[in-house]
Order: sequence, then C-alpha cells, then structure tokens
Amino acid sequence: MDGMEELMYLTEFHFPDSEEEFNFFMRIKRTCYDSFYPFQVLSAIGFSRMDFEPVTILYGGNGCGKSTVLNVIAGKLGLKRRTLGNSSSFFGDYLELCSYETGGRIPRESCILTSDDVFDFMLDLRTLNEGIDRKREEVFEEYLDAKYAEFHFRSMEDYDRLKQVNLARSKTQSKYVRKRLMDNVREHSNGESAFLCFTERIRENALYLLDEPENSLSAARQQELAQFLEDSARFFGCQLVISTHSPFLLAMRGAKIYDMSENPVDVKRWTQLESVRTYYDFFKKHKGEF
Repeated sequence: MDGMEELMYLTEFHFPDSEEEFNFFMRIKRTCYDSFYPFQVLSAIGFSRMDFEPVTILYGGNGCGKSTVLNVIAGKLGLKRRTLGNSSSFFGDYLELCSYETGGRIPRESCILTSDDVFDFMLDLRTLNEGIDRKREEVFEEYLDAKYAEFHFRSMEDYDRLKQVNLARSKTQSKYVRKRLMDNVREHSNGESAFLCFTERIRENALYLLDEPENSLSAARQQELAQFLEDSARFFGCQLVISTHSPFLLAMRGAKIYDMSENPVDVKRWTQLESVRTYYDFFKKHKGEF
C-alpha cells in the first residue's frame, strides 16, 4: 500500500485442507455428532492458506465462512475478545491443525471486534447516558430551586449557596446544566456509538480482526470508518483483517481482498466483486435520474 508502513504482525495462516480433515475424522472414528464445526467449512471452498497485507479483507455472502476465519485466527493466536465467538466440541482440535507465520511478536493489545462487541459497547454507553440523564434531571431541579429561592446571605456558611443562586440567576437553564455537568457524556445515536466503539478500541501498533464493522453505520459513517482504518494502518502501525460487505471498506487503498464466494477462494480487486458490480450496474442504469 502506497505510503503504508510494512508492519506485518501476521504474514501467513494455514487452515487444514480436506485430506488433513479426513485423517482427523479417521482417528476419532465417530460420526454421532450433528456438527464438526469449524471442520468442513473452509475446506469445502478450497481455502487452506491466507497471505496477509497491512489490510486484508474477507468478502462473501452470509454463511461463506468469513466469521469462521476470524474466530479461528483469533483462537489460534490467543487474541483478546470481549464476547464469546462461535465454538464447538471440535474447535480446539481444529486449532491444533492450524498454523501461522508472523513478522514478529503479536502485540498484546491485539484483539478481535465483532458485532456483539459493538452492540455491547452501545448498550454500555446508553446505560451510562441514562445515568447522566438522571443526574441532569437532578440539576434541573437544583437550577429551579436556586433561581427562585428566597435567599439572604447572612454568613460565610452561606457562601456556596450564594454562588449557586447567583449562577442560576445569571444563566439560562441549559447553560447552568452544562456548567454543572462539565464531565457529562454526550448522547450518541446507535451509528455514532458504533463508530465510537472502533475509534476508542483501535489503538496504535496492534493486530485487529474486525467482523462486519459496517453494521449500524450509515453510508457516510462507513466512509469515515474506512478512512479511519486506512489511516490506522498507514500511519499508526496497525494491521487489519476485516470481513465486510461494504463497498466503502472494500475500496480501501491497497487492501488485499479474498472473495470467499468463489470456489476455490480467489483474490480479486474490489471492482470485480459481484455485489460491487451490482451496485455499479444499478446506479449506471439510473444515472439520468441524478
């Protein structure tokens, strides 16, 4: 990527192929399980190796295995995560068959961020803001009480009350509340909160796995997120592995894109991807209406 620092924490990752999986099944000699997940997911589309760039993207329809890839990589590398990922009785066995190469130590701050993490962040922020709202109501009552109080200054013991009364009488209610709640947390919409989750959690010099980060974001916010992620990789030593449908993220400069809708999985330019071509054809058809 032009101008991007080549900080490659993760360079290669190998998943078991069909033959390795077959040998594993022969060893356990059991077929009574309903699911061998994550076995038979990636091998079914011929996906046994990933080579990484500073920004690597997994593209494909729902159920193609994008989240499985991220969960397996996170599990094998022991990355931090705040919510539980998909697992099974065979998840540990599958990880033992995986291997990887690095360009150095994987930073301790590295982590995986999923839609569940973003949702929990939004709930936490909303809970915090509800607490602030209750405090704000108390300050409203304080303002009215002070503004219309019959107050007479008699001694220095009344000094704090005098300041409160003078502040209430010299300012509007909104200015009084802002003054009294200097550390108030600004309320955010779901989209703003989701965007804030990434800007707060993604720090310098680490590896981040992001599972469909565009969820809950408007088109404008997706473009802002794409720019933030691109800058994080170019200037702040981050390496990113992202699963996404978003054309704005797919268009990130220099990103390596694995099309998991293909069998076998293929590397493509973002302009070659089916969903992007669908958008292009649609807008081209309606060009005269703009």
